[in-house]
Order: sequence, then C-alpha cells, then structure tokens
Amino acid sequence: MRTQIALDPEQHASVKEKAATLGITMAEYIRRLIDRDLATVSPAAEPAAIFGLGDSGGSDIAESAKTAVADAVASRRGTQTK
Repeated sequence: MRTQIALDPEQHASVKEKAATLGITMAEYIRRLIDRDLATVSPAAEPAAIFGLGDSGGSDIAESAKTAVADAVASRRGTQTK
C-alpha cells in the first residue's frame, strides 16, 4: 500500500542522511521505525500515581491498601517492596 507523508525540510534531510548511512532507502528506514514503534509495549502508568487516591488521612485501611497494591506490583515485576 502506498502512503504519502509530509516532512519539514529538517526532518527530510535527517531521514535521508540516516537512511543513506544505513545503506537503505528512506521508505525502508521509515518502515523500520514504524515496525519498531509498533512492537514496543507502551509503558504502563506508574503505580505510585494511584497511591493516596481516596486516602482519608492515613487510616489503617488506606495504608493497608497502599501496601497491598505495592506488593502486587512488586510481585509482578519480581522485586521486593521492603
């Protein structure tokens, strides 16, 4: 399938130079960039961003929930929280 894109002059020059350095066409260079980007897993939200949501002043329930979430995240990553 054929697709057209518009690049600003600096982008065009940089892409052309990089492709030439790699010994490939600009089209192949762009296809490789797209393949690499699509194969990359998007970073998950930082678990720490949810800590404290609904916290009503540090009650035991809120602290227990924070610890449970931190432990669950750590166990999925294979790390320790303590």
